[in-house]
Amino acid sequence: MEEQFILRVPPSVSERIDRLLSEEASTSDEIPLDLCFSEDGRSGTFMIGNEEFPASLLDLPAVVESFKTYDDSALVKTADIGQMIMVREPGDPTPNTVEYRHGLTPPMKDARKRRFRREPDLNPELVQRVERDLLNILSGRTIENGNEQQEETVANENANKNVSSSSPATPVEKPEEAAETRTNNNNNTPAEAEQERSESEDSDDSM
Repeated sequence: MEEQFILRVPPSVSERIDRLLSEEASTSDEIPLDLCFSEDGRSGTFMIGNEEFPASLLDLPAVVESFKTYDDSALVKTADIGQMIMVREPGDPTPNTVEYRHGLTPPMKDARKRRFRREPDLNPELVQRVERDLLNILSGRTIENGNEQQEETVANENANKNVSSSSPATPVEKPEEAAETRTNNNNNTPAEAEQERSESEDSDDSM
């Protein structure tokens, strides 16, 4: 396979190039040709002699096959071409996109709009559901079982959240504090215990 590209130039430039490529052109009449691009690789300058023309690298809507023949009978494929270098006149506007709308032949005019299928308008929820079903199938589960397991997991998580949010926060007594309270109650003297009992009896009589 060869490396080829399509060069589309204005009519005035094409006539000069034809003269350069013809066998009648002498070496003294040769005009230098040059093509250089900027850092982005899409815009550049085409130079023929002392004149400069703006150029752009555009993507064709379809791959173009290139053929050659050695005996004017059999064709041999030489390359697949997917891009084109378009040379413009200095006053022509710059293309606002890197994708060329048209093809190389009249039937391919406005091919991207007339012949290309439009992008489908997909629902994001549908895409997520299909992706989830594919993951279930790859993991060895059926679609129904995988969906049921996921629904149960989501339900359990919601139930745990509700229980944790509804249960009151009751203070928990530490074992050290409980032991200290019992120790203080047991350390009362007999007189203090007798006085407590008498006070409780007096209170019962008063009622």
